[in-house]
Amino acid sequence: MYDLLLKNAWVVDPLNSVNGIADVAVLDGKIAKVQREIQDHAKEIIDFTGMVLQPGIIDSHVHLGIMWGSPFGPRMLAMNGVTTCLDMAGPLEDILDNVPTYGVGINIAILQFASPPFTFKNSAPTQQEMTDLIDKSLADGALGVKLLGGHYPLDPEVSAQLIRTALERKAYVAWHAGTTKNGSNINGMIEAVKMADGYPMHLAHINAYCRGAIHDSMEETRIAIDLLKANPNICCESYISPKNGTRLTCNPDGSVQSKVTGNCLRAFGFTEDADGIRKALLAGKAFAVYDAGGYSDLATGEQALKLWEEAGSDVGGSFNINPPLPRIALAQAKRDDGSFVVDAISTDGGCIPRNVILSQGLSLVKLDILSLSEFAQKTSLNPARMLRLENKGHLSINADADITVYNLETQTPVASFIGGRKVLFNGELVSKGATVICTEHGKNAIEARGMKAIVVDPGKQIKRIPAS
Repeated sequence: MYDLLLKNAWVVDPLNSVNGIADVAVLDGKIAKVQREIQDHAKEIIDFTGMVLQPGIIDSHVHLGIMWGSPFGPRMLAMNGVTTCLDMAGPLEDILDNVPTYGVGINIAILQFASPPFTFKNSAPTQQEMTDLIDKSLADGALGVKLLGGHYPLDPEVSAQLIRTALERKAYVAWHAGTTKNGSNINGMIEAVKMADGYPMHLAHINAYCRGAIHDSMEETRIAIDLLKANPNICCESYISPKNGTRLTCNPDGSVQSKVTGNCLRAFGFTEDADGIRKALLAGKAFAVYDAGGYSDLATGEQALKLWEEAGSDVGGSFNINPPLPRIALAQAKRDDGSFVVDAISTDGGCIPRNVILSQGLSLVKLDILSLSEFAQKTSLNPARMLRLENKGHLSINADADITVYNLETQTPVASFIGGRKVLFNGELVSKGATVICTEHGKNAIEARGMKAIVVDPGKQIKRIPAS
């Protein structure tokens, strides 16, 4: 007898070339059978006629730390069908401390930010400071570290040394391209790829470097695609929302703290200071993240200005800065072997309210930009491989029963399961806690917090799969 039997959905599993109506049986948290009309008994049977079922959605770039908006990121992700995510900044301790209260059962990997003025004192930390940060982060349960170069840059040579140091210590390393020499633009991306020097690295949100800051946005997109084709050591994602995520914090002298915020203000014709933020908010060009009662939302205009002023400018923010054509081109670009140039579709969401993998990503399917199988590959199979989660991202027998079910017509989630356990069901979240994806160095720390740990090896080589 199976624990769970999901019947009559349109099942999509690109790894196993499944793309049609089928039933999915689950036993002991694992996939037990996938075939048409399973007749065996089960403790619970759920009919998903007319719905699409795929391996659990994995968002490979989110933010869960309070400093980016709120503690509600896990809830906001789960309500949008996500079962696993990669947090790309932390702060690590903040997120782990909030799991007992705000965790909703999803799998979380966390990268600790390696950036001034937060985890480094300045833009040129010493080798010992780098080593200490990486070792402590791994021991505390982080999967690795992320350079927030676009927001809070390090010197170029220091950035390259930090990448090498992290890889030597078997940490996952990601980079929001940018240094004190080049910003968060196509030049920064070119610099980051060069600094990676052939070593494996996760380059964050490729669309962020194709906003027309240096060249025409589509010319930047072409440069980005060619660069990624020539450097297969780089794994990456891009998101499809027009909105970005940043912080609207200003320094005591009135200058903006984040370089990304400065870029956005400049792009819309505002000064890169507190006065520019005020004018951008009032003009509806900048948005402030606020607590809307159990989830984050965006405000603009007078409401946002009041929030920003009351917080002493220290709030998360957003701009509609991403042009549409680069987002589409990056989503569909392929290498000569048929694999995707940009491995995954992400949101850069979480507590930033743009968790739109289904609500906007499925539009790519309806426009025939991606097939349904390709969508599942970019939102589940590929990001699982990026995170070295061998037992996720597919519905093979004995794979983890992480599943997302959605309505393709309305582009909304219907249900999600993690290890065969309900997380989202009937419009409600019915699970608690979190499972943390970490290296062997952090397993004890995570378990000491009363959470389950999934141990992976970030040093394991990734093999790309041609799109089906």
